[in-house]
Amino acid sequence: MSSDGMTFGRAIAQARKAAGMSQKELAARVMKEEGGGSISPQYLNDIEHDRRSPSSSHLIRQFSGILNIPEDYLFALAGRLPDDLRREASDPEKVVRAFANFRKTLKE
Repeated sequence: MSSDGMTFGRAIAQARKAAGMSQKELAARVMKEEGGGSISPQYLNDIEHDRRSPSSSHLIRQFSGILNIPEDYLFALAGRLPDDLRREASDPEKVVRAFANFRKTLKE
């Protein structure tokens, strides 16, 4: 959680409400995986109340697109690296430098 109390779940709930959507409406639009059907309203409720985290990068991207929230912001709130960055994270020194720069930028 960040210092202002923003969490992944709170960001999703705020954006959903701002868009005038019910949990049921948003859940119906968020697809589990390609061809896998939508998530349940209960699963969305658990995410919004920070009882569960999104289970995949795919879900984070779905929320980003539907709610018009920057994808990178949601990945940061979820405490996850996007799949493409995780694949590139093979050099430990490079990862440490990048993370140090990220921390420094957030504190400015």
